[in-house]
Parts: sequence; C-alpha cells; structure tokens
Amino acid sequence: MNFTTIPLQNPSFFNNSQSSLAGALQGCIGSLDGACLEKLLLHCASALENNDVTLAQQVMWVLNNLASSNGDPNQRLTSWFLRALISRASRVCPNATNLHGSSNLERRLMSVTELAGYVDLIPWHRFGFCASNSVIYKAIEGQTKVHILDFSITHCMQWPTLIDAIAKRPEGPPSLRISVPSWRPQVPPLLNVSSEEVGQRLANFAKFRDVPFEFHVIEDLNYDMFLSQLNPSTLQIRDDEALVVNCQNWLRYLHDDEQIKGAISSRDIFLDRVKDLNPCIVTIVDEDCDLGNSTTLTSRIATCFNYLWIPFDALETFLPKDSKQRLDYEGDIGHKIENIIGFEGNQRIERLESCNKFSQRMENSGYMSVPFSEETIKEVKSLLDEHASGWGMKKEEHDMLVLTWKGHNSVYATSWVIVPTTPYGHE
Repeated sequence: MNFTTIPLQNPSFFNNSQSSLAGALQGCIGSLDGACLEKLLLHCASALENNDVTLAQQVMWVLNNLASSNGDPNQRLTSWFLRALISRASRVCPNATNLHGSSNLERRLMSVTELAGYVDLIPWHRFGFCASNSVIYKAIEGQTKVHILDFSITHCMQWPTLIDAIAKRPEGPPSLRISVPSWRPQVPPLLNVSSEEVGQRLANFAKFRDVPFEFHVIEDLNYDMFLSQLNPSTLQIRDDEALVVNCQNWLRYLHDDEQIKGAISSRDIFLDRVKDLNPCIVTIVDEDCDLGNSTTLTSRIATCFNYLWIPFDALETFLPKDSKQRLDYEGDIGHKIENIIGFEGNQRIERLESCNKFSQRMENSGYMSVPFSEETIKEVKSLLDEHASGWGMKKEEHDMLVLTWKGHNSVYATSWVIVPTTPYGHE
C-alpha cells in the first residue's frame, strides 16, 4: 500500500522525449533498484530547489508508482523519502501543488516492554550500550561512589546491564547515582511513562541486585537553559563520586553553527562544560553519517538514502514484509527522514556528524581517546553473534569501534578522557 496519491496534471508529458523527466528516467524503466530510486529522488529534490513545481510533481508521480511501504527495502525507504518531499513541497508552495500527503506523522508511544523489544530488534542501540558499559565498568574500578550523567534518547535502557555487572564486582558494588535531564529531544523512541517511573523501575532492579542506587531527574536542565545550567550546582556534583558522562545518540540535537561567522557551536560549548566537571570517562555513541551542515536538499538526500538503507535492509533479513514490528520501526526512521528532508533552519534538528569529524572536535576540545580493551571487543562480538550475519564490527582511527552492516558503517562508539595538563598549565 502506498502512502500517497499524487494526481498527474499532464500525462502527455511522458511523450516528450526531450523533457527533463525523460532524462531522469533514462535506464530506470522496469528497474526498481536503489540507484534508480535514488536518482529519481535527487531529480525531484533538484526541481524543488529550483522552484520547478511542475517537474517536481511529475517525478513524484513516478516515484509514487515505484515506492511501496510493503515492498523491498529500497521501495520501503523511498516511500518515506517521497512522503517527506511531498510534505516539504506542500509547505513551500501550498497553492501551486496538487499533492495529497500528510506531514502529520503519528508519534508512537511505547510501553517499557515495547521499548525493550525495539532496542533488541537490531544491534543499532545495544552495540553502543555494550561498548560504553564495558568502558565505564573499567573506568570505575575501585570506586565506591559513582555518578552517571546520562544524555540519551533511549530512556535508560542501557543501565540494567551495567547494574548487573557491578553487582558482581569481587569487592562489592559501588553506590550508583544516575542523573538525566528533564529535557529530551522529542524523537523516537518515545515512552508512555515518565522519567521518574523509569527511575523507579531501575531502583527496584538495583535493590534486587543489592546495588545502592539513586535516580535524579534534573528539572532545571531544559532546552532553553541547557548549556548555561550545565554546572556542578545544577547537576548536584559531589566531590566524593567518580563522574561518568554518557552520550548516546544525543549530541546531534545540539545546534552546530560553525558555518555562521563568529558563532560558537553548542556542541563545543557542551564539551567545554563537561570538561569543567572533570569526569573520569566520557562515552559517546552516535550514527556514523554526515548530515550536519549540508546546505542543499540534494546532498542530504544522497547521504541519507545511502545510510538509512542499512536498517531497512537489515530488517528484511528476518521480519516479514507485513510485520507490525517492522512497520513501526521503519515508521520511527520515517520521522527522522521527515525532519532531515522536510525542514530547514532550526526546525531541522537531525544534524548527524560523522565519527571522524566528531573525533576531531573532541581532540580540539581537549580530550584524548581511550582504546577499547580486548575484553570489550569480545563482548561486542558476542552481542553481534545474536543477530543476523550481516552485522560486523571494525576498529577505526581515534580508537573507535564501528558497527557495520554488510561492510557499511552504521554506528560508532568512542570513549574519552581529559588531556592532562602540565604543571605549567599547558596541555
């Protein structure tokens, strides 16, 4: 079933071999491969950028007949791109288009049980959980009190595994305090219970494992005041605790204004504020795709299409085409596509940064990478063995671990400490 119905105002257009659309269709007739679909999407984006509404509409008509939310991975992915392009076109020139499509995507609220299934479906999130937890466990060896500042979009799903691990420490578990900001980007996965309820569930599990535990929602840490409130007082930093800062698929939602002359990136400010807190370890996990300051729609589509193909292809290997779980997961990715393609300026919050660029940013901010141990690599490989054979892992520069699908980079995991200063105050 297709998402949209797009009337073609001038069917005789296809009889014109000299038309721009004929060029776009060159070599694509009868083909449904990814290269053809990507070519048509780029042609449509170029038409929109050039305010050629008629051509854009005609390409959309073709795409609508090729894309399908129940087709193969490329067709399914294309259906979401098409929806985003229709949404964009209808906002930019609502009176000039004759397109039927809704930009009001329903936001799915999950139960905690559904969230657990979401995280376990493919190793997209668990890869980062596993790598980060292993590094954190090693960093807090010998510590009796630990405080984790958790900046994450996955509602603390990372922590039961760590709680279970520290409960087994030969010297006994440390007391553990986890703090989360009250502000969270409104992106999937979305939960139908509050952060306080999540904290209570963690507390119950920690009690069952005999781990002393506190959970704190930092109410003053909202989006508008976020960076200015990132200080020891608001965060309730205690001198006798080992501090861990954990960032999972989160830093991309801080604006990066490096293209504006004289502007300071919010990401750099965040890293400077974190450095002032003197953490014993900083773990950062995110998607390895460069969508940060791509100014053109066509460049974003090309990058995004070739990257988000990965989860669509992975789901194809073990879930039927009409699986509700698969459709829901793909719908959540559709929210991301809608934001990347449909919006500009401050409304476009999905601004991914490649692992190499972000590692350079970390080094420029006064951090140095921490290599992952062989034990960590062994744990991650064991995790990947639970999933389809297309998943793999490789090491890259800056001591990064990268999750791959059929050799394509998908998610990176890194860990960092502050570069020590010399007695003279120089790094």
